[in-house]
Amino acid sequence: MSRIQRITPCLWFDDQAEQAVAFYTAIFPNSRVLAVSRYGEAGREFHGKPPGTVMTVAFELDGLAFTALNGGPMFQFSEALSLQVNCDSQAEIDHYWERLSAGGPVEAQQCGWLKDRYGLSWQIVPSVLGELVSDPDVARGQRTMQALLQMKKLDLAALLKAHAGT
Repeated sequence: MSRIQRITPCLWFDDQAEQAVAFYTAIFPNSRVLAVSRYGEAGREFHGKPPGTVMTVAFELDGLAFTALNGGPMFQFSEALSLQVNCDSQAEIDHYWERLSAGGPVEAQQCGWLKDRYGLSWQIVPSVLGELVSDPDVARGQRTMQALLQMKKLDLAALLKAHAGT
């Protein structure tokens, strides 16, 4: 029996929700637009959007529900919230890094973190990273962390090598 997702992140955009959703759903498998709602005359004194413009886009990324809202310029994304993508191989890391970082600020790339062209922060990490840095052998975890801190896009082979001490 499938479980309904109780918590749905809502991503606030100025007026690029539809473009951002098209960008994200093209990158992740098992992704789709579910519904688009549009602004009407009701509440126009508050939202100021012309009737017919996109208000929200309900969508799924790799099967997880999200909402994108065109709410105006008053709120911007920050690094205080990021979406973490766990990858099983270097090929997956490369795929998500290259696609999501395209058009984003290069200066925001550090330690597996990047900002996309819409300002949303992502962490593109190997699925085993948590195990590597929290190894009961503290020296192994610290070597892994030291290697990670030198990287922009994470290099799984280099992290495993650092963890092994070779």
